[in-house]
Amino acid sequence: MTTEPSGLTVLVPCFNEGAQVEAAHRELVEALKEVGELEILFVDDGSTDDSLDRLRRLAETDPRVRYLSFTRNFGIDAVMAAGFSYAGRPWTVQCDADLQVPPEEIWTLLDKAAQGYDVVFGERRGRRDPLVRRGGSAGLHWTARRLFGIDMPRGASTFRLVRTGLAQTITELRLPWFIPAVPLVGARYAVTPVTHRPRTAGRSKLRVARLAAHSFELFFGFSWRPLAAVYAAGALGGCLALVLAALGYAGVAGGSAFAATQVLLTGLTVAAVALLGRYLHRLLRESSRLRTYYIKEANVPLRPEDTLTGGQPGPPPPARA
Repeated sequence: MTTEPSGLTVLVPCFNEGAQVEAAHRELVEALKEVGELEILFVDDGSTDDSLDRLRRLAETDPRVRYLSFTRNFGIDAVMAAGFSYAGRPWTVQCDADLQVPPEEIWTLLDKAAQGYDVVFGERRGRRDPLVRRGGSAGLHWTARRLFGIDMPRGASTFRLVRTGLAQTITELRLPWFIPAVPLVGARYAVTPVTHRPRTAGRSKLRVARLAAHSFELFFGFSWRPLAAVYAAGALGGCLALVLAALGYAGVAGGSAFAATQVLLTGLTVAAVALLGRYLHRLLRESSRLRTYYIKEANVPLRPEDTLTGGQPGPPPPARA
């Protein structure tokens, strides 16, 4: 039995989506026509094409459409932070503009949430993505769970439904990843299978460099095991140096062994400094007041701190005749 939510915000990240903006709007409206309190919130991550113009036109014709447009490209983490922060309904579902997960599957998440969960992740069964992307995602999750001891819900994806208040709480904590943050704060969550279809428009915004950056954010943001490994390696290196030094003084080991030990210890020192620097960066970021995004235009009231001018931005300039 399908359960209608008390109110739903659909968060749609956008970056150079072009005509896919209207396609996403059209399918979402059709799939969610039974939702009385519906809000479709597009967050434009500094697009350089006509995505913002298309969002303006949609907002003029459909009062359910809200949009935020960043001053530049800040990345998906900033999109999520802004989207959850400005979501106006009790529940928020994140749905990518490429619609590889059909909007009808939002009802699958809603039905599962009705069983008493705060967050429901969609698990993409029969995922229709390139092998490299599927393998990279699986490897990332496996590494996080097995090597770094991070509690990652198996099969969880960015297609997810969450209580808006909880999402805002996690955002305020400034944790680098949303998925492992859910079990970390003790929220009730579930993973349920959803269908997945091939991409028919646009291309994935996830590149190898960005995946690597996200991996580092995940590993260093939720695990202290790398730091413990450096401590262990330092202790082992120190013991080895003492042993070789003693052997050298006793005439058992020559100078070459001692030199090799020095090189080893130097390498360990450099690695330790780099790793400690990464954790220091993490702590400084968590305590910093630096904004993760700035909004240049929106059709919703903005908080002054989210704009470069400290207030509500004015309307866009008139188009050239």
